[in-house]
Amino acid sequence: MANSEGIGLRSRRVAPRMPGILDGDDSGSSSSNGDPRITSNGKMEVEHVINKKLQLKMKVEHLKAGLMKQLDSQVNEFVDSLIEESACLDPPAVSSSSSFSPSLSDKERSKLKFGQLRTPLDQGKQFVVRRSLLDELFEVNHIRTIYHMFIALLILFILSTLVVDFIDEGRLVLDFDLLVYAFGQLPLVVFTWLCMFLSALVVPYGLFHLWAGQYQASRRGTLLSVLAGAAFLLYQGLGLGFLPTYVVLRNGFPPASRFIVILEQVRLLMKTHSFVRENVPRVLASAQSKNSPVVIPQVTQYLYFLFAPTLIYRDSYPRNPVIRWGYVATKFLQVLGCLFYAYYVFVRLCIPQFRSINLQLFDLRVMVLCVFNSILPGVLVLFLAFFAFLHCWLNAFAEMLRFADRMFYKDWWNSTSYANYYRTWNVVVHDWLYNYIYRDFLWMSGKRLRATAMLFVFTVSAVVHEYVLAVCFGFFYPVLFCLFMCFGMVFNFILHDRRKGPIWNVIMWTSLFLGQGVLICLYSQEWYAQRYCPLQEPSFLDLLKPRSWTCHQQIAPAEDSR
Repeated sequence: MANSEGIGLRSRRVAPRMPGILDGDDSGSSSSNGDPRITSNGKMEVEHVINKKLQLKMKVEHLKAGLMKQLDSQVNEFVDSLIEESACLDPPAVSSSSSFSPSLSDKERSKLKFGQLRTPLDQGKQFVVRRSLLDELFEVNHIRTIYHMFIALLILFILSTLVVDFIDEGRLVLDFDLLVYAFGQLPLVVFTWLCMFLSALVVPYGLFHLWAGQYQASRRGTLLSVLAGAAFLLYQGLGLGFLPTYVVLRNGFPPASRFIVILEQVRLLMKTHSFVRENVPRVLASAQSKNSPVVIPQVTQYLYFLFAPTLIYRDSYPRNPVIRWGYVATKFLQVLGCLFYAYYVFVRLCIPQFRSINLQLFDLRVMVLCVFNSILPGVLVLFLAFFAFLHCWLNAFAEMLRFADRMFYKDWWNSTSYANYYRTWNVVVHDWLYNYIYRDFLWMSGKRLRATAMLFVFTVSAVVHEYVLAVCFGFFYPVLFCLFMCFGMVFNFILHDRRKGPIWNVIMWTSLFLGQGVLICLYSQEWYAQRYCPLQEPSFLDLLKPRSWTCHQQIAPAEDSR
C-alpha cells in the first residue's frame, strides 16, 4: 500500500513535467492541442524555460539593488536630517512674566538669560562611535580599485620624472629640491609650534580656572568677567594671532612651513574659543543656583581636547578600547605618500607650465589655456589634500587617542548642491562654524536673521581662508575670497538641497573642477610674477595690487624649479 502510494506520488510529480517523454509518439497530439512548450518531436523547450528564469532572476536582482540603494539613501538622509533637526532644537523660551520673580532686576534677568545659554549637555553636536566613510568603502573591492588606480598614477609620475631627468642629466636625480625648499627652517617651525601650543594650554585654562573659582564667591562678578574676558581676547589677538604671523613673516618661512604654523594658529584659536564658549555658560548657570558646585574641567581633559581631532569641546568623548598601531602606521605612510604625490604633481604638471608662461596685461587665449591646463593638477591637489588630512591625518590621531567618532567628512562626492557640499566636505570645521558662528549669531539676533547669519558664516570662512593663503604665499591676491563670496554664495542658493538627480551632481563637479583650475592658474601666475618682477620699494597699494597684472614680460625657464 505504501509502495503503491509512493509510486502514485512520483508519477504525479513526473508526469506533468515530462509528458512528451513518457507518452512517446502521442506527444504530437498534445502539441496539436495547443501546448506551446511541446515540440513536434515530443521534447520540451527547456532552453525557453531557462531563459525565462534567467530573465526573471536578472529583473529581481536589478529591482533588489535599486530598492536597497534607494532605501539606504533615504535612511541616511533621514538620520542626517534627524540629527541636524535635533541639534537645531533650542530650549523653549521662558516667559519673563511667569519664570522670573518680580523682585529680580533687569540686570539680574540679563545675567540669568546669559547663563541659560546652551551647555555641553544641551542640544549640540553629539559624539557617537562611528568609522570614517572611506574606511568602510575601502572594504568594497570596486572602491579599493579606484585607490589602486591613484597608486598606479603615482608610479607613472615617478617613472616619468626619473626618465626625463635621466635623459636631461644623464643620471637619476633624487634630490627632491622642491620638498627641501618648501619645508625649510623646520627646527624653527617646531619651536614656534611648541610655544603656541604651550601658551594655548596654560593661558586659556589658567584664566578660566581663576575666573570660575572666583566668580561665584565674588560680589563683583561682572567686573571680574570683563577683566578675564579682556585678558582672553588680548591673548587670542596678540599671543595666538599677531606673534606667530610676525615670526613667519620676519624669518621668511617657505610656503609649507608657513602652512604648518598658520594652520596650527587657526586651529588653536578655534579650540580655545570652543573651550571657553562651552564652559562659561556652565559656570554662570551653577552660579545662579547657589547649591550646585562650580564645574571646572580638569587640565587633562583640556589637554586631550587640544590633541583630539575635533573643534567642539566636551569633557569626555566616546573611546575605542584599544589602539591599532598598524593602522596608525598605515595612515602616516599614506600621508607621506600623498606628500610625494603632490610633489610629483607640481614637478610634472605645474612648474613646467608656469615658469615659462608669457605674462601679458590680458590675453584671453593664454588665460583660457592656463585655466584648463590647471584643472588636472588642481583636482589632484584637491583629492590629495582631502585624503591626506581629513582622512589619514585625522584618523591617525584619532586612533592614537582612541577617539571613536571618526565622522570627519561625509559623502561630499555625491552632493547635488553646494549647500550639501559645504556641510559634508569638512565636517570638523563645519561643526565649529555652525555651533559658534551661525547658532550664536541667531541667538544674539533673536532668530530673526537667518540669511544674515549664513552670510556672516560665509564671510568669516572666506576671510580666514584668504588670510591663510595670503600669509603662506607671501602676497595678497583674493581669488579664493572672490570665488567663495561671489560664486560660492550664488551656487549655495541656486544649487540648494532641493536639487536632486545626477545632472546636478555633474554640474557640481564641473564647477568644482573649473574653480580648482582657476585657483591653480591665477595663484601660480602671481607666484612667478612676484619672483621675476620684484619691486624695490613697494607702497601699500603695490602690496594690494596683483603683480601679475603689471609684470609684462616673457619669463625665461630657470634652473630653480621653485
